[in-house]
Amino acid sequence: MTHEPPLSALGTPLASVTHTHDGSTHTHVGPHAHHGGVPAGLPPRLHLRGTVLPGGEERDLWVVDGRLSFTPVPDAETVATGVWILPGLVDAHCHIGLGHQGVVDAETAERQALTDRDAGTLLIRDAGSPADTHWIDERDDLPRIIRAGRHIARPFRYIRNYAVEVEPDAFVAEVETQARRGDGWVKIVGDWIDRDIGDLSPLWPAGVAKAAIDAAHALGARVTAHCFDERSVTELVNAGIDGIEHGTGLDDATIATMAERQVALVPTLINIETFPDIAERGEDKFPLYAAHMRALHARRFETIGKAKDAGVPIYSGTDAGGTLSHGILPDEIALLARVGGPEFALGAASWRARAWLGEDALADGASADLLVLDADPRKHLEVVRHPRLIVLRGRVVGGSAG
Repeated sequence: MTHEPPLSALGTPLASVTHTHDGSTHTHVGPHAHHGGVPAGLPPRLHLRGTVLPGGEERDLWVVDGRLSFTPVPDAETVATGVWILPGLVDAHCHIGLGHQGVVDAETAERQALTDRDAGTLLIRDAGSPADTHWIDERDDLPRIIRAGRHIARPFRYIRNYAVEVEPDAFVAEVETQARRGDGWVKIVGDWIDRDIGDLSPLWPAGVAKAAIDAAHALGARVTAHCFDERSVTELVNAGIDGIEHGTGLDDATIATMAERQVALVPTLINIETFPDIAERGEDKFPLYAAHMRALHARRFETIGKAKDAGVPIYSGTDAGGTLSHGILPDEIALLARVGGPEFALGAASWRARAWLGEDALADGASADLLVLDADPRKHLEVVRHPRLIVLRGRVVGGSAG
């Protein structure tokens, strides 16, 4: 059984964009298509001087035609000196086009993307959405998005209207479908409450999960999974998965395997902060589940700390969309700093995350996507909440001086 949103749920089209994607030409609807809201012409020529992270050296940067240059650019306007400069932030677990009841219209999706951008998030890995947001790719003023297609879950074993819902015998084929629809990622739901047993349990038999992961890899896609429970995360890591979302059920052996294979972890600590509320709401009907969620929450920093110490690659993600607000990446960075300190948290939300996702940081010729700060965020992490400038594709799109 599949819960696809009705066409009317997409809202009234405000504009359209036609382009080629996945080997076919098609049209997307969305507000202000064709770079709406962005000044015409090439981005300006800019000059900045400051301490560049992660290296920590003071140097000059120029921006021309939307790209960084380490060579002086004539007629560049100096917009900041004596500042700290880091690559644009990354939300590696976000949902553009998703609301608490499922798909949202394009105008709402635009607001979500702008809210994230205005918090300094310039690159998003969309970890599952029922909306087609490819029209965002046509907008120079909106964050870059790397999509994982739509969540894949079993019927009645996930949030209604979020996922494509299939039984295990159709799981491999659906993974192949979402691998073709995404941008190199597939998102599966690894576990959810099983109302018959009253607690979390895996959605997929281990052998079926391995076959699905292998099928995605054959198509050049990586697979990541929502995992709260202990059993699901162990089975999926052993099956060769590429990433784990949340990871509250990690044990020492699974952490060691993830570290050895460099399986990514996006803990979404800000989402885990909601576990006590989830437990309270389920207490009367599912007391075992409620106790389990409280236990996972109680040891969250110990669990993620063990993963960090073992060498598991950890990246920032908010789980914004659905029930959590957009624009909260600085809150996630602050929680990650409790695990490994400010520089670890900044790397998880900036330069390390960009390298993991195959996007440039502050390199000569790279897209000029950066945050300009008035203080050293390694010493004053809160300054990330108030950037002087947010620069996306070479244009100043926000910040206190923007």
